[in-house]
Amino acid sequence: MTPPEETVAVSSPGTDSTPENQLHRNSMGVTEICFFVVAAAAPIAGMTGLVPSTIVLGNGAAAPGAFLIAGIMLLFFAVGYATMSHHVTHAGAFFAYVGRGLGAPWGVASAFVSVLSYCLVQTAIYGFLGATVSAKMASIGFSMPWWFWCLVALAIVQVFGILNVNLGAKVLGVLLSLELLSMIITGLAVLFHGGGPGGLNIAASFSPTEIFKGAPGVAFAFAFAGFIGFEATAIYGEESRNPKKTVPRATYAAVIIITLIFALTSFAIISGAGSADIVKKTLALTTLDGTPLANPAQLLFSVAGTYVGPWMPELMSWLLITSLFAGVLAFHNSATRYFFAMGRSGLLPAKLGTTGRFKTPVRASVLQTAIGVITIVAFALAGLDPVVTLFYWFAITAILGLTFIQGLVCLAVIRFFRETRADTRLWNTLVAPLLGLVSIVIAEYLLLSRFGLISGTAGTDGQPWEMNFTGWALAALPFVVFVVALGYGFWLEHRKNNDDELVKEFVS
Repeated sequence: MTPPEETVAVSSPGTDSTPENQLHRNSMGVTEICFFVVAAAAPIAGMTGLVPSTIVLGNGAAAPGAFLIAGIMLLFFAVGYATMSHHVTHAGAFFAYVGRGLGAPWGVASAFVSVLSYCLVQTAIYGFLGATVSAKMASIGFSMPWWFWCLVALAIVQVFGILNVNLGAKVLGVLLSLELLSMIITGLAVLFHGGGPGGLNIAASFSPTEIFKGAPGVAFAFAFAGFIGFEATAIYGEESRNPKKTVPRATYAAVIIITLIFALTSFAIISGAGSADIVKKTLALTTLDGTPLANPAQLLFSVAGTYVGPWMPELMSWLLITSLFAGVLAFHNSATRYFFAMGRSGLLPAKLGTTGRFKTPVRASVLQTAIGVITIVAFALAGLDPVVTLFYWFAITAILGLTFIQGLVCLAVIRFFRETRADTRLWNTLVAPLLGLVSIVIAEYLLLSRFGLISGTAGTDGQPWEMNFTGWALAALPFVVFVVALGYGFWLEHRKNNDDELVKEFVS
């Protein structure tokens, strides 16, 4: 009798036919996958962007507690996600999981929302990267517009997108190690000094009563945003060594690492600056030309300069650039593997589902680069700000879309194991996924209700759910795409029932 795991396991569609639609097998382990996933979280970028915003607009000194709770909540999701990875190995992780659990049309819809979200977030980070590099280079006398640096980065990322995936993992490993080391040194320096004014006030940052003071909804919305990209572990399943073990381990490791980075480093920053009146201190440090939070990096840089030395902020200013570059490279890989999987499965042109000399999805990679070029050029010609519009608009929209699909994954995991009985562990297949679903629903509500505030499209009063037309259009985008793609999925399923070979291998 065939073991249950083999009965439900999914090899990559089309891999039995030709080598042109196979990725580079056995090329990545837990460490390499973690490099891609943690790099997508862009730790220093998060410390310089998310943390000050969470402090000022959210719950003040208790921002680290919000990141800690968000990480714990996402661990519930990770349990079911990792359990599913034992039985489904596919480069289009979300849409394969949802398709197997809820049915092919739902998988198709998840695929389009996922690839939309990855394209949006990668382009958003390009905007942030271009603005950051432009300002840094101008400070040393080499002034070029933000879009120029975006196009330079696009060209470099395209090269890595074609070459062996292991090369990209090694580059990300070096960049990520450097930025983590800089934050560890800063954190230890604060710790050895016993903190700043007020010392190391653990209660102010991690006490439940403090965490839920102020505007905790805003704090948690920002906190969940910090974890974007952690789900990409399963995307590399086909390229990993022993994916049934590698993917679950990488998933747990990624969530835990990101949680610790944000919770502990933000605690060190707040302790170094002084937890008392941290909101006023953050505003004083980050206000530029009368605009609050216009220069958020100064909170981290100020603490690093005070406790380590003036050389650390200078180093961190360059590591911020490499952190953002690592982020765009990581999300480029995620998006291209979705395009590849969708092409291979018949949802997009079949040529996207082929690989090149290094067993990487070259055509899908070029398509992703073309999308980036068109978007950046369009924003540049329109004279729109790369941070205020391109970054904030697209990043929060992407997070909204990916969070929605994560909720569907939780439902798919529960239904998959209820029907197949491939794994009967109650915690892994029902309890944890249900807790994960509750966490995702809460996160989605918080993101939606604060969408205008986070995206910069809020009305004059800045109240929850208040947005201008642009805000509502952006917030609706992932759901509109989902509904349209769901209809496309049902149409494909109907064609499959009529023995159409085009979609047979995906929906069979």
